[in-house]
Amino acid sequence: MFVVNTLAKRLRRWASYRNTVRELSQLSDRDLHDLGIARGEIRFVAKKSAKAA
Repeated sequence: MFVVNTLAKRLRRWASYRNTVRELSQLSDRDLHDLGIARGEIRFVAKKSAKAA
């Protein structure tokens, strides 16, 4: 059961990461700037967000 829970948690984090990357990537540079995010930081921000989830 532990293995299943661990796998499910990893899948949720991965899905969260991918969704965040997709959504942030669709924003314009201006919108990202307004959020204080550079385009090159999207993956870092997504990873940080997924860890917190």
